[in-house]
Amino acid sequence: MATGEAATYPPPHEDRPPSAGSGPRRFSRSNRSGRAEPENEGVAGSRPHPLGHSWTFWFDSPTAKSSQADWGSSIRPIYTFATVEEFWSVYNNLHQPSKLVVGADLHCFKNKVEPKWEDPVCANGGKWTATFSRGKSDTSWLYTLLAMVGEQFDHGEEICGAVVSVRAKQEKIALWTRDASDEATQMSIGKQWKEFLSYSPKAGFIFHEDAKKLDRAARNCYTV
Repeated sequence: MATGEAATYPPPHEDRPPSAGSGPRRFSRSNRSGRAEPENEGVAGSRPHPLGHSWTFWFDSPTAKSSQADWGSSIRPIYTFATVEEFWSVYNNLHQPSKLVVGADLHCFKNKVEPKWEDPVCANGGKWTATFSRGKSDTSWLYTLLAMVGEQFDHGEEICGAVVSVRAKQEKIALWTRDASDEATQMSIGKQWKEFLSYSPKAGFIFHEDAKKLDRAARNCYTV
C-alpha cells in the first residue's frame, strides 16, 4: 500500500487525542537523534514533518477472522504514513480501542513489516504485553504509538510495531520486538514502555517461538 493510501475501515472516532503530556510523552519536532516526532495534529507551517520511519496501520476484524482458515490471513493494511501530519490525520479517523468491536485487533507496524510471527523481521522476536480493563486502553494506545513513531525508545531499531486487541473482558496492548534473545535490550524497552504509559502492573515478555508452540500455555521469559 502506498504512503497516504487509506481504506475505509475501521470507522472514525470523534474524540480528539489528549494533549501531549510531560516527560517522554511530549513530542517536539525533533528528538535527540534529530528525527521528527509528532507533536499535535495542528502543527504550524505548510511543510510536512517527516518521521524517522514510515509506518502502516493494519486491521483484523472478528468477522474476517471467522471466515479465514489460516491465522493472520484476515489482517488487512489500512494506511501507511510517513509524516507528523499524516499520523494525526489517520489517527483521528480511526476508532479508539474502546470503540472497536470485541475480537478486533488494530496494529501499527513499521512499513513493510507485517504483524505476523512469520515475517522475517519478527520471526526471532517476541512481545511485551500490558493488560487493561475493558475500555481503559485508549490513552495507553496513543502513548504507545507516539513513543514508537516519535523514536522515543533508546533501542528504537528493535521495535517492530504494536497491536491493541479488544476482547470481551479486557484489552491488551502488545509491543513487538526483533530479537527476543537480547535480554538487556528487551528489559530496557519494557522498562521504558511502562514509564511512557505510567503503567504500574507487571508487564511480561513472551518469545514468538514459544507462543507458536504453546499458544496460551506460553509463559513470560522477562517481566518488568
